Amino acid sequence: MNIAEFLLPGMPELPEVETISRQLSKLIGGKKIKEVEVRLAKMVKTPLAQFKRALKGAKIRKVGRRAKLLVFELDNGWSFLAHLKMTGQMVYQSTASNKQLMAESKHTHLVFHFSDKTRLLFNDLRQFGYIKLADTNKLGEFFIKEGLGPEPLEKDFALADFEALLAKKPKAKIKQFLMDPKTIAGIGNIYSDEILFFAGVHPLRRNQSLKKGEIKKIYQGIKKILPEAIRSKGTSANNYLDAFGRKGGFLAKLKVYGREGENCVKCKGRVARIKIGGRSAHFCPACQK
Repeated sequence: MNIAEFLLPGMPELPEVETISRQLSKLIGGKKIKEVEVRLAKMVKTPLAQFKRALKGAKIRKVGRRAKLLVFELDNGWSFLAHLKMTGQMVYQSTASNKQLMAESKHTHLVFHFSDKTRLLFNDLRQFGYIKLADTNKLGEFFIKEGLGPEPLEKDFALADFEALLAKKPKAKIKQFLMDPKTIAGIGNIYSDEILFFAGVHPLRRNQSLKKGEIKKIYQGIKKILPEAIRSKGTSANNYLDAFGRKGGFLAKLKVYGREGENCVKCKGRVARIKIGGRSAHFCPACQK
């Protein structure tokens, strides 16, 4: 599978960020930040002095996720948000346990030092990732301002809600629709391909052309594939690593993404790739109509 060309633009997506969020919540929840070492100032989108002042001595209350953002809530009324963009990594280090697996490098741009001598590294090869400070009480307002769509894995995100979203954009192509963060939060290139293959729907189909059964199948794909990817700790090929510095296991389970020219796992036809709005879409022409 020659996946490297395709993976970077869409990484990481909801399953990868959710994986890191869950891991860090257990690993650093309750820890006190001794100091933050900032090696590349442009990664911090808040005045540096204010950022360091807010974090120094604060405890991590919890780590969560909204769309593709990691949300670190502190005990002093502040939170900080981290976006990994294409090549960001957040890797936890406990003493010497995984320093060999994920050593510091020239791509380590922030280091969070905790009072128990453990650390959290923010690495980013392409330097598109960022961190910003936010008032915890105003996080809801911030997310509204960002225009983020609903979380697809929330229990109250029902089929009727999905149908209503589709109805608002009848002329949108379903692949682009699924990837729009203002429509649904967190689904990117990889999982939109996999969801549409599961549903047997061609990525170029317009929303208004979808039949009720197809809409239900896409919805079921969202609810099935995203949790499966989270259980596998996400998809890795190039840069994504979980909070332990390990690769995710969902790469081996991909049915179409990055498999152009390979046999379809269902019909043994050939997986194809087309461009939609500057992004790649992988699908089986025989199985997806």
